[in-house]
Amino acid sequence: QLAIFTLTTLFAFSLSASAAPEGKSAAAWETDFAKATARAKKEKKPMLVDFTGSDWCHWCIKLKEEVFSQKEFQTYADKNLVLVELDFPRRKKLDAATKAQNDKLAEKYGIKGFPTVLLIDGSGKVLARTGYKAGGADGYVKHLQSLLKG
Repeated sequence: QLAIFTLTTLFAFSLSASAAPEGKSAAAWETDFAKATARAKKEKKPMLVDFTGSDWCHWCIKLKEEVFSQKEFQTYADKNLVLVELDFPRRKKLDAATKAQNDKLAEKYGIKGFPTVLLIDGSGKVLARTGYKAGGADGYVKHLQSLLKG
């Protein structure tokens, strides 16, 4: 247990140490959709909304490992996106408000499977819909850029 606690603490510390000077990296994932929408409007950036099953969905986990956790993606996201994670875990317990928000948004946007990644503007309009794609972070960034141009 101590080893897990120590690793968790070191991981959390390494994440916070890599944050932007203002304390929160722009590439940090927001879980509050209203806050993310306000930020998207203010910064005039689209939101990348990841509907995920973080603790059970194989393709969701691969997408996070191969793309979202990579420096190339994070650098792109910092400059160009507001990141939103809407999680539907099976083992981890979400608080009631977050679960209600996520369920409502999944229904609103017609989410049928995981992962579903939506690019949404600050007014809530879906610009594009995608999911897992092989090819790593560079390939995924190019894919997002083409979706946003289209």
